[in-house]
Amino acid sequence: LPDAVALRCLARVPFYLYPKLEIVSHSWRAAIHGSFATNEVWSYDPVVRRWAQHASMILPRAMFACCVLEGKIIVAGGFTSCRKSISQAEMYDHETDVWIPIPDLHCTHNSACTGLVIGGKVHVLHKGLSKVQVLDNVCSGWTVEDYGWLQGPMAVVQGALYVMSHGLIFKQEKEVRKVVTSSSEFRRRIGFAMTGVRDEIYVIGGVIGPDRFNWDIKPMSDVDILTVRGDRPTWRQAAPMTMCRGTIFGCTQLRI
Repeated sequence: LPDAVALRCLARVPFYLYPKLEIVSHSWRAAIHGSFATNEVWSYDPVVRRWAQHASMILPRAMFACCVLEGKIIVAGGFTSCRKSISQAEMYDHETDVWIPIPDLHCTHNSACTGLVIGGKVHVLHKGLSKVQVLDNVCSGWTVEDYGWLQGPMAVVQGALYVMSHGLIFKQEKEVRKVVTSSSEFRRRIGFAMTGVRDEIYVIGGVIGPDRFNWDIKPMSDVDILTVRGDRPTWRQAAPMTMCRGTIFGCTQLRI
């Protein structure tokens, strides 16, 4: 297989199998031993349309939960550079530009994490699991709940949960969900960030994988915005990222 197709196949394999798969091909060995997790932190100011770099996280990680609670960024879980799932969590204070450790998650899983704040609490979800780990405040630590939410990229807009699943954007309200609009143009786009800003959903970066007619993998710097207010939600494009492109490891909104 061409390297682009082989890497696409590797992206769908659970991480615990990677040590056995590195002997399959040179491209897989390079991907498995190459750069994966990072501790770099960047912010985007939508007013001046500019990106800026900030203090690095304590622990390099990928595919982790990332959100804001009471003006502080919380990151938890994910994978290390060795593709091992981790339970460590940390918190960022923008006033001091410093990261500090906070209580670990109760459990880990060999899948990516998503972090959301709903009702003033941090919710950490692992892909493929219905259980949710909840943080009310840093001092009390994490509790475990079982919800029946849809699987897929998630964002919270004005306190409501939105999920991208099967080429559609859903609004999830407890056990009830309703279709908001189509997201079919993102079916081939993976590894992107999805976050809520004001009454809008931002879809940032990611890569477009190969298809039958094009075997290349294309890193994206695009930023697409869905305005969910009103009866007819509409998509539009914003300014692309200037310094980064491709897979987004974590993304959240912090108002300063």
